[in-house]
Amino acid sequence: MNRVGIKPELLRWAQARSGQSTEYLQRRFPKLDSWESGATLPTFKQLEDFAKVTRTPIGFLFLLEPPVEELPVTDFRTMGDVAITRPSPDLLDTLYLCQQRQDWFRDEIRTLGESPQEFIGSLDMSLDVLSAGARLRDVLGLDGAWRQQSANWTEALHQFINKIDALGILVMVSGVVGNNTHRQLKPAEFRGFALSDPWAPLVFINGADTKAAQMFTLAHEMVHLWLGESGISNPQMATLPDHTTERWCNQVAAELLVPAALILHEFDPRNALHEELRRLARQFKVSTLVILRRIYDTGGISWDEFHSAYGEEMSRLQDLPGSRGGNAISNIGTRASKRFARALVISVLEGRTSYTEAFRLLGLRKLSTFEKVAASLGVRT
Repeated sequence: MNRVGIKPELLRWAQARSGQSTEYLQRRFPKLDSWESGATLPTFKQLEDFAKVTRTPIGFLFLLEPPVEELPVTDFRTMGDVAITRPSPDLLDTLYLCQQRQDWFRDEIRTLGESPQEFIGSLDMSLDVLSAGARLRDVLGLDGAWRQQSANWTEALHQFINKIDALGILVMVSGVVGNNTHRQLKPAEFRGFALSDPWAPLVFINGADTKAAQMFTLAHEMVHLWLGESGISNPQMATLPDHTTERWCNQVAAELLVPAALILHEFDPRNALHEELRRLARQFKVSTLVILRRIYDTGGISWDEFHSAYGEEMSRLQDLPGSRGGNAISNIGTRASKRFARALVISVLEGRTSYTEAFRLLGLRKLSTFEKVAASLGVRT
């Protein structure tokens, strides 16, 4: 039986990187302590299992010292004045997968002779927030009609995604890594990221986050694309970000969804705040949290009133029953972007992309599943 020499510091690094507790790993690997002390050595199969459980590329365990893993994009997340360090394997794998999808899509549309998107990088922060929000609304077509076409703000979120998709932007919404439902993404780590590119702009939204937060995150990441910046964010309506770019993106995102001029006209301070939140949320087709932030932004309530009401609204929204997850086939289109998935399926059927590559990018294993995905996207196989 082949046993493998492994440096103890690499085992400890893999454990810390994974976020798994020592107790859990010791239950899974009873000899872990003796591996770390060097008293015994794991077999290659045991090391493979350890790498799988800790979500560590097995090659990393044979390095001379633990690697320093850095995010491949700018990290805009902060807690106070301290940057968040050590990205989780789930975040890294999600980023890498999205980059691979973006690379494929860029090559595909350039092969087909499509032009780059002119709006990418067309804004800079010297522009005032009101003008920036108005410019994005014009490009996206977010006039009063889109609100009237939606019965509620969750339906408006789908309409918002459709409008963004129509511009040629890949919108991926998922709460798991790929299609692996055992690898849940944590909103506390990140809410979304933007990968700016003239041919294949991409936005990823953490689907494990509340629906109330997803629309604001989507608007926030859209502003990053208009700035021509790639980065990972944790936008929160209850905070004032320290990072100048994040603060500006938050302000423009809020103006994009709920123009200040309209909220000033519609908000009636004579009514109870909770009644106004429900009424205006129905009218503007956004969550009550977005409305609450806009009322504060326009001077309708104080910072203390805002924080108190925000906590109450968060508790209320978290207590509401969640929506169903949908079926597995339609989820693939949501998680990978319908625009991306449809382009990939068509490319396979026309012979430009192999089934193996498509299965890898979509997280599929069976031809029958691929055919069902194609049918759900309106592509005949």
